[in-house]
Amino acid sequence: MKIARIAPLALSLLASSALVACGAEESSPAPAAAGSPPSATEVGAPSPRLAMSYDGGVLVLDAGSGEVLLDEHVDGFLRLNHAGDDRHVLVSGSGGFTALDTGAWTDAHGDHGHSWLGEPRLTGFTIKAEEPGHVVAHHGRTTVFDDATGDITAFDPADLADLEGDGGAGPRLDTWESVDAHHGVAVQDGHGNLIRTVGDADSRNGVEVVTAAGNRLAASDDCPGVHGEAFAGEVAVIGCEDGVLLVDGREITKVDAPDAYGRIGNQAGHDDSRYVLGDYKVDRDAELERPTRVSVVDTRTAGLRLVDLPASYSFRSLGRTPDGDGLVLGTDGRLHVVDVRTARVSSSLPVTAAWQEPLDWREARPLLEVVGGTAYVTEPATKQVHVVDLARREVVGSLTVPEVPIELRAVTG
Repeated sequence: MKIARIAPLALSLLASSALVACGAEESSPAPAAAGSPPSATEVGAPSPRLAMSYDGGVLVLDAGSGEVLLDEHVDGFLRLNHAGDDRHVLVSGSGGFTALDTGAWTDAHGDHGHSWLGEPRLTGFTIKAEEPGHVVAHHGRTTVFDDATGDITAFDPADLADLEGDGGAGPRLDTWESVDAHHGVAVQDGHGNLIRTVGDADSRNGVEVVTAAGNRLAASDDCPGVHGEAFAGEVAVIGCEDGVLLVDGREITKVDAPDAYGRIGNQAGHDDSRYVLGDYKVDRDAELERPTRVSVVDTRTAGLRLVDLPASYSFRSLGRTPDGDGLVLGTDGRLHVVDVRTARVSSSLPVTAAWQEPLDWREARPLLEVVGGTAYVTEPATKQVHVVDLARREVVGSLTVPEVPIELRAVTG
């Protein structure tokens, strides 16, 4: 493992920015908390914000009104990832992963918290990567993977608060090198050990668990086409083309799919649930398979069940409710609630018009983003973001946005 402290790096393709004043109702100014910018104002309650990528840049929106608070013009295809502190978003683009400060956060103080609002901004802090890949935030650590080099970088997301004005040194970066570069994923567990995929440019077949110093604790090569991860509490669920691997500390367990080729590559976990929701594909040769079943993995019993849906879905369709039920946004425009305990669809809610998944995975399509008790569903065809109250199971509002949404990430504020 290498340890480095880097100076903030400017995003090379940043062209221009336009800031719009915040539209949330604010209280009278209060002294800023430690790590808060001088311009931040304390407010009476958390104010959710949305980060949205589009063809040509990234927006930050007030989640209540839809007001555009920031519009950064950035060339190239962008991906958005939760940074792990419920304030920043990592923007994956040419050159690496750059921290986007949404400008809304809450500092916890025992049984209460202090909520703050400031101006959102694309910071100068970038983790260099030739081909930015997966980002995983878990147990107070955020880990990023460079598919072109296999380099893995991990940091404490709480240290991103020191980036105000780019005067702070930023997070300390811990780095590892993979044996071979591949489209991979890595995550640090609660003990500082690293779970990482193993493979090369031609194939990926398993995972290994190593210490912070790089000593191997456990490994499995029984995971062809390894892709994606999710957590059920402290158990990591790693997707394979014939099931999943469960990684619990040093113990690795294979859960076989009911089909010889049963690919699970995208999953949605939950901190307080033993179940993980995943996609499920069975056609190895399809140019684009549009599946109509999802998988539910029980990490306690190492069981896997399939759930039939009335429509297909995409890799951006999966989520979880606060109490752990599964959510699937179908191409029928409905948000389907999956009871993970019985592996059945328990209810369905109309949200968008019917749609079809495009062949190019980069093209915009409706997506699901869940934060707290709210689900945000994009509808690119109408340039809208629909707001769903998950407790009431109803659409409670729709925001009109100025660009076609491609990816969306929400923070509670």
